[in-house]
Amino acid sequence: MPVIADAPAAYSGLELLATAVFLLQFDRCIAYANPAAENLFEMSRTKLIGQRVNEIFGDAPALSAAIDKATASGASYTEQELELSVAGKAKLHLTCTVSPVEGGDHPLALEFRHIDQQLKIAREERLLEQQQANRELIRSLAHEIKNPLGGIRGAAQLLERELDRAQLIEYTQVIIGEADRLQSLVNRLLTPHRLPSYRRTNVHELLVRIKGVVQAEFPSIPIGCDFDASLPEFDADAEQLTQALLNIVKNAAQALSGTTRVPEITLRTRVARGVTLAKRRHRLALKVAVADNGPGVAPEIRDRIFYPLVSGREGGSGLGLTIAQTLVAQHGGNIECESVPGQTTFTVLLPLETSRAVST
Repeated sequence: MPVIADAPAAYSGLELLATAVFLLQFDRCIAYANPAAENLFEMSRTKLIGQRVNEIFGDAPALSAAIDKATASGASYTEQELELSVAGKAKLHLTCTVSPVEGGDHPLALEFRHIDQQLKIAREERLLEQQQANRELIRSLAHEIKNPLGGIRGAAQLLERELDRAQLIEYTQVIIGEADRLQSLVNRLLTPHRLPSYRRTNVHELLVRIKGVVQAEFPSIPIGCDFDASLPEFDADAEQLTQALLNIVKNAAQALSGTTRVPEITLRTRVARGVTLAKRRHRLALKVAVADNGPGVAPEIRDRIFYPLVSGREGGSGLGLTIAQTLVAQHGGNIECESVPGQTTFTVLLPLETSRAVST
């Protein structure tokens, strides 16, 4: 049977899958491996193709049994907990679905999913659903607050004109000041709903501008840059993306304020390959990481850090990261957070190759 050195057009759909796929010949030699399989098993397609599965994974009785069961029954069979290892590499905990393929030279398809990846995808889906519900609730509340708030401020202004005692006027000034503060809060809650206006954008120009703004406010905190100069321009709303990244960097700076350790923030850009965002597979994505050496995110709020009004900082509004996540999500991207004491990294992932309607 012939093997497939390069993926033909017939397998273009498999090339885009986030899950690792092998197509096997009758003798259980690998005839095809998609890019996700190359990434998962850290082996190139040219090394995988032509080898039997037992030559790749050694003695793997659970995998052999799954192949036998699918072959005997003529139906798909899934092994839920499978441990596989490639020589010299760490063990992988996977699920594997073996499916018979009719009418071809490659009678079996093996689809591998990393168990940790499945849990991560499920968690992200739940998080996105919860965030959407929270955003709608907050927006509804903001609209309900906005109109009476204007009435309270106007009434306080009218009352102030009728008063002749400085002490009483001071009270009306407090009312007006607090009304203005709440009005600003409401405006911040409603702002992210504007749809992006896309233009060709250089992410490094945005980050350099953000670095200057944050260092002007926090001059004692050094901000280092580790940029991938090969990154192309991409379609984005520069204003919204700047706001999102600024919120993340300022959040890092605020976390470092008052710490006894020598503070440090690093802005890093890279290309990410084979990324799934909002249930869509992207061959290329922009990866912007904001890392700090602060105390980290408290464990009790780590899973809720992007929810509205959740803040790990005393006096924080809990809106900065919520707004950042909303703006990034409107670009088809996502924000991830990894945090331990002494090292917190917020990673923004945005699709690079998506075609958009670009403003002129």
